Formats: sequence, structure tokens, C-alpha cells
Amino acid sequence: MSSIDERRATFHRYKEGVKKRGKAFYPFAMFHDTVMSLVVVSVITGLAILWRYSDVLGPLIGPKADPGTTSFVPRPDWYFYFLFYLLRIFKWPDSVILATVGIPTILLVILLVLPFIDTRMERRLTRRPVAVVAAALTVLSMGVLTYKGATAQEAIASEVKAAIPGWAKKQGFANNKQALAGANLFAESGCTNCHTYLGTGSSNLGAPDLSAEGAKNKGVQFQIDHLKCPSCVNPGSPMPPFAALGEDNLRKLATFLEASKGSQ
Repeated sequence: MSSIDERRATFHRYKEGVKKRGKAFYPFAMFHDTVMSLVVVSVITGLAILWRYSDVLGPLIGPKADPGTTSFVPRPDWYFYFLFYLLRIFKWPDSVILATVGIPTILLVILLVLPFIDTRMERRLTRRPVAVVAAALTVLSMGVLTYKGATAQEAIASEVKAAIPGWAKKQGFANNKQALAGANLFAESGCTNCHTYLGTGSSNLGAPDLSAEGAKNKGVQFQIDHLKCPSCVNPGSPMPPFAALGEDNLRKLATFLEASKGSQ
């Protein structure tokens, strides 16, 4: 009898014994649970110590936040990198729902119903090629998406800034240095995350198109006051305040908005 056949026979006798006599919770299951709990707690404790006393897992406390920054790009925690990159693939407003709700929900439903569909007793991986291939593809795709999300370079601001010369030509402020500086701030500050401007950006939370904001003749001072405290000027406005940009930058942004009269 080969060693494999001997192990199989031993396992078969063990299973038959369990069926006949049962298996007591104490000490068998309790011992297994205790050992696994100790392993999990030890790993978490070890990672916490490593994070506290070394820089291997990153700094314990990062630099203080700068509320006036125009270059900060928010990024998710590492375990959401796969979804972060998925959103870069489905970046159009009409298909974002597919990436955020559709695909993850479909995969989760499949995962939940699979045990009820596949009720075979076979456990050996060599005899379950479909399940093995599906699991391998899932792990591989998650790994690739996570890696791509971790190494992705944000190009949103640069893409918007590339459109500024076209804006200046259409709006007629190509020779207005203050308005051009404001257009660059508009791109760097992520204003197109909520507003649209000459077809660029996306409309969120009811944010208006600002392509013809200057045609309303509200004035530079009004724009500055609104940027400083949107809810003060427009009660109930969900727009965050931009007072931290400073008076000079606010005036540049206001000049840009007032120079935006619609396509010339």
C-alpha cells in the first residue's frame, strides 16, 4: 500500500469514527478556535508594533493638512484600490453606476448563491477545473486592479488644464492674465468634480454649469464672497468654502468666472 493510499484509509477510518461516535466540542473544536484566535491576535499585534516603531508600513502620523492646497489628490485606502481603478475605467457619468454598484453586486450575488448551486461532494482541486479557474481569475483580476490603482497617476487636473487655452479662446480672455491664472486655479482646485465648464467636468449635487457665469454680471466681489462662504451667500448651498485659498487666489478665480460669458 502506498503512502497516499494509507493516508486515505486513515482519513476514511477517522471520518467513519466521527460519524459513529461524534466529536466533542471540548477539547477539539475549542482547541482549534483558540489556536486560530491566538494566530489572528498575534498577527494584528505584530503589525501594530511594526507600524508604531518602524516606517515599513508607512508613517504613524502624516503631515498636517493644508486647507489651502490646490495640488492634493485624495486617494482611498489600499483595500479600495481595485474599485478606485475600476472607476477610472468606467469614468463616464452614465457608466459609473456599473462600476460602483453593478459589477460588485453581481459578483457578490454569484458568490452567495454558488454554494446552493454547486452541491457536489467532490473537494479535490484537480476535479474542479471550473471553480479553480474562476477563483484564479478573480484573485488575478483583483490583484491587477489593486496594483494599477496603487500606482495610478492622477491626470484629472492636467487634463482640465489642457483645455484652458481652448476656454480662453472661446471665452475671449486669452490676454487677461488674471483670468488665465484663475482658470488654472479652477482646474487645480478640482472645481470640475462638481461643475461643468464648456463640456469639461461633471455635474454633481446640482452644481451649475459655469460656462456663462460671467453673463449674469454678479461682479467680482460677489464671486469672492461666494467662494469664501457659499452657504452665507446662498443659504443651503452644499458647496464647501474656499476661503483657505487666500484673497489673491480668490480674486483670480472670481476674475475668471466673471470673464466666462459663454462661447464667443
